[in-house]
Amino acid sequence: MVRFGPAGNAEAFYAEGHKHTYEAAEWLKKLGLSAFEYSFGRGARLKEETGAKIKDEMARCGIAVSAHAPYYINLANDELEKNLQYFRESTVSGGYMGAGRVVFHPGSMGKMKREQAFEKTKENLATVMKALKGEGAQEMIYCPETMGKINQIGTLEEICELCSLSDALYPAIDFGHLNSRTLGSIKGKQDYAAILDTLKSGVGEEKYKKMHIHFSHIQYTAKGEKTHLTFEDEEWGPFFGPLAELIAERGLSPVVICESKGTQANDAALMKKMYEEAL
Repeated sequence: MVRFGPAGNAEAFYAEGHKHTYEAAEWLKKLGLSAFEYSFGRGARLKEETGAKIKDEMARCGIAVSAHAPYYINLANDELEKNLQYFRESTVSGGYMGAGRVVFHPGSMGKMKREQAFEKTKENLATVMKALKGEGAQEMIYCPETMGKINQIGTLEEICELCSLSDALYPAIDFGHLNSRTLGSIKGKQDYAAILDTLKSGVGEEKYKKMHIHFSHIQYTAKGEKTHLTFEDEEWGPFFGPLAELIAERGLSPVVICESKGTQANDAALMKKMYEEAL
């Protein structure tokens, strides 16, 4: 089953008078959506009682929940204990609301050479995964994300290699980020197919078929990602139609999260429509 949904609550959700995330479950169901990503971008501090409300409502409405770990995770630095704590907090808070996946940004090069930064990222991620498994987090899937800025760890090949470190690591492929860091290389179906082929050979059939996807149109500069746009944008892309065709043709079952700026729920519904038409 392919699931579509937004990252966070859209502007329209609040415009209709809603205030609480647990109310989003019924709202998303009416839009025909079945996924939702909750952001812990500035810290995972969800109260258990609040999480339980979200969990119950999302489960009742058939919405699969994922969580995004804090943006300041950086596995390329020496602050292993801090990073491990961010993962722990995301796992616990995500668990409160029934999340099955935690998406995270791997790290940033800083002043290091890319090879050095990536080796540090791999070493630290392996340690984090071992610690989380030892602490009973076997049921959670963790998704390292392809990143949009050139100085960030998160090329397609790097994400594939990170996913080899643990059975619990599945790829989060942000096609807008990939398009940004390669300065607009995703122009059509052939480009998407090449990405999917690389992913399949890099992570294996199971993780390839059940990948996590982030999608939005993104404006970029020579340094990569600049800002997220909406599907009304007809200039920057990438555009979802060719990818929808490939997901249908290849029988993939990803969770597809839309990160459009403010219109993420309606744009997620548009992606679902494209996919259904491709079927």
